[in-house]
Amino acid sequence: MSLKVRDLRVYYRTLAGDVKALDGADFELADGEITGLVGESGSGKSTLGKSLIKLDGRMRYVSGTVELDGAELPVRDSARMNDFRFREVSLIPQYAMSAMNPTRKVGRMIADLLESRGERFRALRPELVRRLELVGLGEQVLGRYPIELSGGMKQRTVMVLSTLLDPSLLIADEVTSALDVSNQRAVAETLAGFRDRGFVKSMIFVTHDVALVNQIADTITVMYAGRLAEKGPAKTVVNSPRHPYTRMLISALPEVGVSHGERRLSGIPGSPPALLDPPAGCRFRDRCPLAFDKCEQEPPFAEVEPDHSVACWKA
Repeated sequence: MSLKVRDLRVYYRTLAGDVKALDGADFELADGEITGLVGESGSGKSTLGKSLIKLDGRMRYVSGTVELDGAELPVRDSARMNDFRFREVSLIPQYAMSAMNPTRKVGRMIADLLESRGERFRALRPELVRRLELVGLGEQVLGRYPIELSGGMKQRTVMVLSTLLDPSLLIADEVTSALDVSNQRAVAETLAGFRDRGFVKSMIFVTHDVALVNQIADTITVMYAGRLAEKGPAKTVVNSPRHPYTRMLISALPEVGVSHGERRLSGIPGSPPALLDPPAGCRFRDRCPLAFDKCEQEPPFAEVEPDHSVACWKA
């Protein structure tokens, strides 16, 4: 098993109190597994991803453990996590195209980053060039400034850089959100190819796009209001979802080739709860058509069939 997360709770400090952005995550990721992490804006997807690499100083770790390849990650200690970042766990940030220093040529910027990790740029340059060529770029990119690259070229450069040290776990945070449809598919397939080539062992692909992630992910993990709602094989979650939120989320998606007369899209009524003071019990119950008295108690995130877990009393 590559990744084990147990009862992970991460809050954000504010003047009004703690925002419970991640409130008790329990899941595992197998070697070679790509999971698509989906949910509405504010559901805690990016917080879960970033909490595994400790890159946000506003985070307050309340409880939980993160184990990667049998060793516990010191996620509460940013300084100690430096020994693990980019080697064991790496991140492609949400705004990757803005992550490059505009005053540095790409090659110099990559050299600085590698040297800060105790690696020699000259030794890794041949492999860096090989991987740039694999994503349709070339060695000439290293001599350019970021402003000379298109958005897609910047994205692919950051993808190569984030995986150059062959991390065990890669977190891809909304990497396709600023791209057009054709580039979205290309980036997603490239990341899947990185897994197949052994550049990364496992991957968490954070996205709003269920249709896209269904094409490349082995499993889909659904989040709602800071908690996991459902996790299972991608085809099972898309075709036979067990959580009411997952069903409603998927029913709100348009289908290619289906006309308005054949199928009306149905949105999810209401809004997610405020995580500064979330309600007790199931956090979806105020929007759920199946809610009943027992939903005032928090449902466990439990396995309902092999490799398929759901947090719902009626699952």
